[in-house]
Amino acid sequence: MEHTMGGKTKMPKIAKVNNKAPAPVQITAEQLLREAKERELELLPPPPKRKITDPQELEEYKLKKRKGFEDLLRKNKSSIQNWIKYAAFEDSMKEIQRARSVYERGIDVAHRCIPLWLKYAEMEMRNKQINHARNIWDRAVTILPRANQFWYKYAYMEEMVGNVAGCRQVFERWMEWEPDEQAWHSYINFELRYKEVERARQVHEKFVYIHPDIKNWVKYARFEERFGYIIKGRQVFERAVEFYGEDHMEPNLFVNFARFEERQKEYERARVIYKYAIDRIDKQLAGDLFKAYTIFEKKFGNRSGIENVIVSKRKFQYEEEVKANPHNYDAWFDYLRLSEDEGDVESTREVYERAISNIPLVTQKRHWRRYIYLWINYALYEELESKDMERARDVYKACLDVIPHRKFTFAKIWIMFAHFEIRQKDVTQARKIFGVAIGKCPKDKLFRQYIELELQLREFDRCRILYERFLETASDNCTTWCRFAELETLLGDVDRARAIYEIAVDQPRLDMPELLWKAYIDFELEQDEKDNARKLYERLLDRTQHIKVWLSYATFEATGSDNSAFNRAREVYKKANSSLKNSEAKEERLMLLEAWKKFETEHGDETSQNQINRLMPKRVKKRRKVTTEGGIDAGWEEYYDYIFPEEEEAQPNLKLLAMAKMWKAKKEEGDSDSDDSSDEDSASDDENRTVAGPSGSNDA
Repeated sequence: MEHTMGGKTKMPKIAKVNNKAPAPVQITAEQLLREAKERELELLPPPPKRKITDPQELEEYKLKKRKGFEDLLRKNKSSIQNWIKYAAFEDSMKEIQRARSVYERGIDVAHRCIPLWLKYAEMEMRNKQINHARNIWDRAVTILPRANQFWYKYAYMEEMVGNVAGCRQVFERWMEWEPDEQAWHSYINFELRYKEVERARQVHEKFVYIHPDIKNWVKYARFEERFGYIIKGRQVFERAVEFYGEDHMEPNLFVNFARFEERQKEYERARVIYKYAIDRIDKQLAGDLFKAYTIFEKKFGNRSGIENVIVSKRKFQYEEEVKANPHNYDAWFDYLRLSEDEGDVESTREVYERAISNIPLVTQKRHWRRYIYLWINYALYEELESKDMERARDVYKACLDVIPHRKFTFAKIWIMFAHFEIRQKDVTQARKIFGVAIGKCPKDKLFRQYIELELQLREFDRCRILYERFLETASDNCTTWCRFAELETLLGDVDRARAIYEIAVDQPRLDMPELLWKAYIDFELEQDEKDNARKLYERLLDRTQHIKVWLSYATFEATGSDNSAFNRAREVYKKANSSLKNSEAKEERLMLLEAWKKFETEHGDETSQNQINRLMPKRVKKRRKVTTEGGIDAGWEEYYDYIFPEEEEAQPNLKLLAMAKMWKAKKEEGDSDSDDSSDEDSASDDENRTVAGPSGSNDA
């Protein structure tokens, strides 16, 4: 505010912002509003429920609420929710006439609002004012005839009050607007509920010409069939065929027509329908028609009657494809599937032999994958379809002879062969197969399947031997070491399991050492050997100083509930901090300090909390030059760095820079004060004033 001192006008002093950098934590307006709302909800208790018994007080309450609603409507008359809430209030007060008045006023404002009409009519129905509700529905469907909700609820109300004729009249008025298919189905189901089959047929007649889809004609025919009108159902299909004509013949229509005749045991009629459609429909669109015709002939006719039409044509197509490219294994799969469907075992075997004779020309595994599946399908066909077990065994053996095991192999073949022998109850042969497999190609999958087999047979000594053999070939596989130790643990041999873990952690090379050490520590904890687990942590820290190991160690020590456990955990945090102090991993050290701070917050006292707070670093923004891989300068980028207390003490330049900033800020404030004082009256200079210094103290 402006004020006058000594005849002169003094302008208000504007605070000068020295630091114009953005705040480290940005807060959005949305967050401020959300926090304000949450605090408002926390502070304000829910309004008490009150029950008004005095008529005068009730009238005053009604008058107050009505005035509030009217004020809202004067502010925003187009808000439909305000009209609905106003009318709902009047309805709750049993003021039906007032509620009607509110709804009518709302309809005058927004007569095309569907929810408003629905609430209005539902209020009348809820108060059993059927004629009023009927009047509202009539007005609604007249103004908004395309709103299906009105018609559905109107018809439902008429049916619920027993006015069947009125409900039918509503449906008739609705059908004049040619609504969607579901509306017609609702009308048909309504007539069927009251056994009006003839009326339902008339609705179907109109329906199939307004929505002339194949599925609607089929539903019409099934309707006639369900009520025993077979001739009428056949006439519906015939009319549908005539309706579409030969230029737009649909395979699905003929399939359903033929199945209709099939259900009536008119097999010759069905066969004629299939042949008529096959001769006239494009072969590229008749896939489902061919399939249905084949199934029909399998059931009721001679298969040889359609081989020349379907099978021969497809066989010729596949023969052309495999002749053009004998290594097109996808074409061989289709050819074999067709041959298997025929049911001729010898013919199928011949096709299989021709297919597997086309060995890939390149000795790379990715080119052999599709080829190997030919052998797999061949073996499964011999086992499951032709039931020739000896021939299936020969197929597996021939396949294993073809694969170049020195370059690559397929563990799936070995496993399937062994499982085949198990199904033949020959466990010895299955073991031999697994033994040959791991001798030629010791893959992890083969060892695991072999061990799984022996586990199911409860041959634990064999499992031990297999694990030892497995670890001889892959001593760096931590998963295998863990499973071996778990097996011994399940068998109750704790010392043997511990010895396995010891051997594992002493290996010079491991693929996932963290998994192994974790399993070893968990094992000791399961055995309630906390001292052993503590020793393991110490041994692990001798090998690696990873932050996760320190955090896990500290968490382990803090699991107890006494002060000694907390002191041990605190010592771990101190050692970790000392270890990471000399490293360049500032983010890991920050992670450690944050975990330590959380620990002290939960279990420490004020002294320990202050101690950890003094160790926390400062977050500063820095810039560095960015260069591309080719050595081209790409400009500068900003990044955040952390300065720990010992670094800040070791760099006196930082202190000097901070003092320079404070001196500059103090000098600028002093200049601004001298400028202001030159304009004041000399008499006012003797008055007491206070000026804030840069350190926050007051100088008189």
